[in-house]
Amino acid sequence: MGTRRLRMGQYNRLQVVKRLEFGIYLDGYEDEILVPTRYVPEGVEIGDYLDVFVYRDSEDRVIATTLEPYGTVGEFAYLTVNAVTAAGVFMDWGLPKDLFIPFKQQRDNMLVGKSFLVFIHLDTQTDRIVASAKIDRFLDEDISELKEGMAVELLPFEYTDLGIKALINQRHLGVLYHGEVFKDIDLGKPTKGYIKKIREDQKIDVALVEQSYNRIADSKTVLFEKLEASEGHFLPFTDKSDPTLIHKTFGMSKKDFKKAIGGLLKEGKIKLEEDGIHKV
Repeated sequence: MGTRRLRMGQYNRLQVVKRLEFGIYLDGYEDEILVPTRYVPEGVEIGDYLDVFVYRDSEDRVIATTLEPYGTVGEFAYLTVNAVTAAGVFMDWGLPKDLFIPFKQQRDNMLVGKSFLVFIHLDTQTDRIVASAKIDRFLDEDISELKEGMAVELLPFEYTDLGIKALINQRHLGVLYHGEVFKDIDLGKPTKGYIKKIREDQKIDVALVEQSYNRIADSKTVLFEKLEASEGHFLPFTDKSDPTLIHKTFGMSKKDFKKAIGGLLKEGKIKLEEDGIHKV
């Protein structure tokens, strides 16, 4: 047992020390921890080790489960509101007991059925697992490891007038602009992205496609080749066409598509009419 400590709100690898009718007990270093029967894998024997998530149940007892929550302590997670009370908000995080957001950690308009990005942490006074919807205070201000053009994991979580707010590598905040979104975005679903620009005020623009100095030249080439190969040298696309259809047809964002049209117009290779693009 020694000096090892239980990591509350996280996964722990613990040894089975006892079996009873209602479950098994694990060595929790200071106390034994129950895993109820319904969460005990088949064939588990005394002496085996289990990877379990440790939290407090509705009666505030330390308990373990083989269920996997949607997020652990120290992580951001995109969760749905299950209930709103005078004390705070309760969110579905994949366990029988909902995750609590105290009143002071709420955001406006946290209604049942709506989803929000929250940060999961331990309340230092009560040792209970709670969450906060005021995520700014939990973001990492040190962005020195980010470089323009590098691949990152994005977690889109909120629409704004400019675009979509996205969490970068579970640490930083970025914006994906509407004009550069060429596919359906599922809020709360991780997706691959790239750092497009790091601004002087340390705000970060992100993109879904890899950035390249030759990207616009490549886009012009793709568009013109498609035009030459098309029947009648005509493509039924304009600068108002649907971004998803543009990406499906040409493999580029709407922003790059418009720049490619502009470049080809200047070069006198195409005409842009109301019905689409014509080769000159």
